[in-house]
Amino acid sequence: MVPTLRRPWMAALAALAAAIACLAAPADAATGAASAASARTHAAPAISPSQHVVAYYQTQYDNGSYVSPTSLSGIATDIDVAAFHLDSDGTVHLNDDPPSAAKFAPMWSDLAALQQSGVHVEAMLGGAAQGTYANLHNDFNTYYPLLRDTLKTYHFDGVDLDIEETFSLADTEHLITQLRADFGNGFIITMAPVATDLSGGSTFSGGFDYRTLESDMGSQINWYNAQFYCGWGDLSSTTDYDSVVANGFSPSRVVTGAVTNSANCSGYVDPTTLADTVRSLVGEHPDFAGVAGWEYFNAVGVNGGGPASWYQNVRDAMG
Repeated sequence: MVPTLRRPWMAALAALAAAIACLAAPADAATGAASAASARTHAAPAISPSQHVVAYYQTQYDNGSYVSPTSLSGIATDIDVAAFHLDSDGTVHLNDDPPSAAKFAPMWSDLAALQQSGVHVEAMLGGAAQGTYANLHNDFNTYYPLLRDTLKTYHFDGVDLDIEETFSLADTEHLITQLRADFGNGFIITMAPVATDLSGGSTFSGGFDYRTLESDMGSQINWYNAQFYCGWGDLSSTTDYDSVVANGFSPSRVVTGAVTNSANCSGYVDPTTLADTVRSLVGEHPDFAGVAGWEYFNAVGVNGGGPASWYQNVRDAMG
């Protein structure tokens, strides 16, 4: 990732979801969630349980102002908090700070409220910053417990493995096996390879063949948040996604990852074109897995909306 990388719901159901979030959160977070829900011009369409709208959430503060994720309630199915690092000094950082830092207190409160409303929250591990996976390779018995304990302490529903350094197939399978043993079948394990890794044109994300990983461990991986940007893929048409499917990956296993703003990386596709591509993919592949957007804070608004409307737009295209 970029570095520091059915029908409309009935009104009564939407109101019930907002009420649940308010009851579950402290007053300030609940107020934010309720305000965000009331501000939306229409309810999010219901999508298949097998489809995902994934919001990557790395920028928690923009020019000193807290960026709340609560507007994603009822829109995103998953929020991936980025980016966690296992550092060589034996510490865990969320971007530049320990996850226990006071600055993150409002975020943890808002995420808890979103979980109460049905949103899954995952921890993105790795990304463009190097070292996390090298440390796991060199001393798994020291660094894996740091990851395990962080996932437990902050009540994550899953983990997104974004490997952008050398990490062998054996290392990856070992990590997934241990996560599944410790957290069980209900825990979400996703991966974020570049799209060409899945179409067979590269081995950037770790240095191994993802078809082999899928054959060996597919039953233990929930889905792939494939990066169709930064030169690794294009979503102005279905062509690059179709290449992934042609390489043996089921559409039910591959979420299309897009950049939400041209400032985030090359390969930005405007919301209208992206929605057309998503509708075409749903038409081609009824089991299409969904869309991920990097990242939330500066997502280009659609029809005058804020960042959450980018995710609403792709959700509408799948509905």
